Amino acid sequence: MSNSSTSIADTFTYDYIIAGAGGAGLSLLHYLMNAPSLSEKSILVIDKSFNKTNDRTWCFWEKDTIIFNDLVVKHWETISIQATNFKKELPTTPYSYKMIQGIDFYNFILTAAKQNSNIHWRETTVLNLVPINLLSKEEGAKVEWEGGEAIGKYVFSSILPFQMNQLASAAAFSKSLHSFDAVNKYQTPFLWQHFKGRVVQYDQPVFNVKVATLMDFNVPQFGATAFMYQLPLNDKEALVEYTLFSDTILKNNEYDQVLDNYLNTHFPELTYTVLHEEIGAIPMTQIALSMYEAPIYSIGALGAAVKASTGYAFQFIQEQCKNIVMQLEKNKPIETKVHTTRHQFYDAVLLHILFYHKMEGAEIFKRIFAKNKAVTVFKFLSNTSSILEDIQIMRSLPTRIFLPAALRVFFGSR
Repeated sequence: MSNSSTSIADTFTYDYIIAGAGGAGLSLLHYLMNAPSLSEKSILVIDKSFNKTNDRTWCFWEKDTIIFNDLVVKHWETISIQATNFKKELPTTPYSYKMIQGIDFYNFILTAAKQNSNIHWRETTVLNLVPINLLSKEEGAKVEWEGGEAIGKYVFSSILPFQMNQLASAAAFSKSLHSFDAVNKYQTPFLWQHFKGRVVQYDQPVFNVKVATLMDFNVPQFGATAFMYQLPLNDKEALVEYTLFSDTILKNNEYDQVLDNYLNTHFPELTYTVLHEEIGAIPMTQIALSMYEAPIYSIGALGAAVKASTGYAFQFIQEQCKNIVMQLEKNKPIETKVHTTRHQFYDAVLLHILFYHKMEGAEIFKRIFAKNKAVTVFKFLSNTSSILEDIQIMRSLPTRIFLPAALRVFFGSR
């Protein structure tokens, strides 16, 4: 392990340094460990704590058994969308909607990684990432923490300037980001997907285990896009999560009030036990959250892996990390981008409409799901839809609102 006395002229201390051992950092570590030509490379993983908790739930959809299938705790082949005077259940075939618990994911990768002597660990808070010239023809980067530092040929960072489970810090970050972005021609939309969820257990069967409620908009909107997310694990137990897309974050008791009312309304006079809670905020924006350049690469939310219009990230993080490892194996320049130009434009238009309140989010998503099959929507949200499928989605939405928004986004004006 290198420290503050490391000489710049020394050989690289590590081939790869991963700063941040969350979903993105550990995904990258997983693919590095499973790449035959890279599995023996020296790797340093840095995080403020490796004592992981079940801090989040990841959901995604896929056609085949591809992503961490042994970790999937539940999957569904039917989803439900609900709004005022509207309810629709859609079969997801050939896709399956899947859930992975954060703690299972963390433990799976950490347990495997700790069997490898070439992988090293540093439990500390990263203070700085600095690109440096190590040799006349090669470059590297230095990672600094209090009392120490390390050098890597490549550095991959997922460390956001706030912790996603510390909402007060996230709110402060939002304000500073808006101030920074004010120098632009117009304010680039920035929203939070913020949420609080409970895994609840009743003494008797109450849930339909075959249907995942993706969006129930029959909840307080707070002038934003808000919905309840209900994923039944069995007929007595479910994750019930209040989720909002907005530029401000609620107080903890405000989430609790909505969750209490929702459960009491849907299951009156029944008592339940809270088995687990999770709370967090995910940035929804096309503002660059990082200005790092090679050989420092941003991954995860910091590296724009989050889909800006929905907050979905897990499957995009996997795509990003697999692509990075493939490029390393082939000794190609690293490209971390995962969202195509066309779909980025769609995201920007939807963000514009939500941010400037041109149309209620509940109405937008209701129309999309009312007029399309789940498979078409999933492909659109996965950035794998064709032009014809894109047109089909667009036809679900009012031209009088979306066309002016598209023109404003295209020409960069409000």
